[in-house]
Formats: sequence, C-alpha cells, structure tokens
Amino acid sequence: MTTWYPAGTSTRLGGVTDTTTDDFRELAIAAAHRELLDQVLDKWSLAVLNELCVRPLRFSPLRRAIPAVTQKSLTATLRRLERNGIVEREVVGTRPIAVEYRITPLGKTLRGPIDAILEWADTQMPLIEDARRRFDDETV
Repeated sequence: MTTWYPAGTSTRLGGVTDTTTDDFRELAIAAAHRELLDQVLDKWSLAVLNELCVRPLRFSPLRRAIPAVTQKSLTATLRRLERNGIVEREVVGTRPIAVEYRITPLGKTLRGPIDAILEWADTQMPLIEDARRRFDDETV
C-alpha cells in the first residue's frame, strides 16, 4: 500500500521530512518524536504539568486540582511523565508514607514550547472555528 504525503514532503529513515525551503528549517518527525509528543501533549499531561509547574504536589491534592481526571488516568499520566524524565516521584518519610510529584529540570524546559503552542492556538482559534463550521456545514 502506498502512503501519500503532501507536496513538499519526502520520507527518509521512517520519518516524514518537510522539504520546502521557505522560512522553515527541515523537519524530520520520527516515530520516537511522535511517541514522546503523544505522551507529553495529551490533555491530562498538560493539566498535570500546569499544576506541577507551580508547586510539587501529592497525588490526592493533584487529583483535586484536576477534578475531571480519574485516579486511573492520573496514575497512568504520572507514570508516563516519570518514565520520560519530565516528572519525578519522591517518597516523603512521613507517617503515613506519602509520595510527592514534582516537575524535573527537563520538564521545566517544556514550558516555552507549550506556551508557544497555546499562544498559537489562542491566536488562530477564530480561523480554526470558521474552518470547523465550514467543514461541518459541507458534510451535513
């Protein structure tokens, strides 16, 4: 089966490369990039990072800060972020023993790119909403 890519792209070593020469540098998106971005930019990860950028939190206060997340989803999100070095887990020697989560220095480096994506979304949202309306009107 042939995979089609937009004009100005080529495939190389399993990634998709943007070959246009405008103001953009070459963009190579490999499977590792897609996996990482999928794990770091999902809705619960963004909410967790938003909370942990402010302060370290134990599990229950973190869950209260994100009321829509289930215990299972929050646990899975924290484990993914910890595996990727974005969040660290520290056992606090209190009685009873508790666990506190905090963002790592590596995790703090995500702030700029995430802020840029959110700013782009805020700026472009009227155009995106118009496109969605047009699409929905055409497919009815």
